[in-house]
Amino acid sequence: MSRKIKAMGIKMVLSGEGSDEVFGGYLYFHKAPNAKELHEETVRKLQALHMFDCARANKAMSAWGVEARVPFLDKQFLDVAMRINPQDKMCGNGKMEKHILRECFESYLPASVAWRQKEQFSDGVGYSWIDTLKEVAAKQVSDQQLETASFRFPYNTPSSKEAYLYREIFEELFPVPSAAECVPGGPSVACSSAKAIEWDEAFKTMNDPSGRAVGVHQSAYK
Repeated sequence: MSRKIKAMGIKMVLSGEGSDEVFGGYLYFHKAPNAKELHEETVRKLQALHMFDCARANKAMSAWGVEARVPFLDKQFLDVAMRINPQDKMCGNGKMEKHILRECFESYLPASVAWRQKEQFSDGVGYSWIDTLKEVAAKQVSDQQLETASFRFPYNTPSSKEAYLYREIFEELFPVPSAAECVPGGPSVACSSAKAIEWDEAFKTMNDPSGRAVGVHQSAYK
């Protein structure tokens, strides 16, 4: 996408990083037990954003000489948005995730866009692609390899065959231990922090970045 944007002669784009972190837009926020927990999770997500989404956007765009600007992370905007009563950011009981932001833009966007369900960045490429990657990993990584993963990868040990396969590829390209040690990780469900896994008992047996891991998803696994 960045290459295509550059080919069109565009030098700068606006990107939406931060909106889900500020307004509780991920589907797992439906499981937030109360407003205090929701607010604390948004703070955790924002504080870690530079290691994940922002790094991805910056590297992907910079590789093709395109500048990505993130208006939802503007300091003045954040100062206002993070002062909003977190109770008003709670979803459920008929309110969609990130509903405050949706209401702000519903007069500018078609309803099918403004009010469509949140999709994880990875899910947006198509469920069949994601499911196929898991199938490929299941064929290439044996049960024994996964069971003994902690011996080969003592740091940030992969907990799924898909993660194991990606880690193998990473180690081939960056074979020194310090490379893996500079990459953050930990348990997560639908992009949650490790702390938010405590919100739902079912989350404790999952480790899936897909929004389909959350029951409110229209195409949830269960």
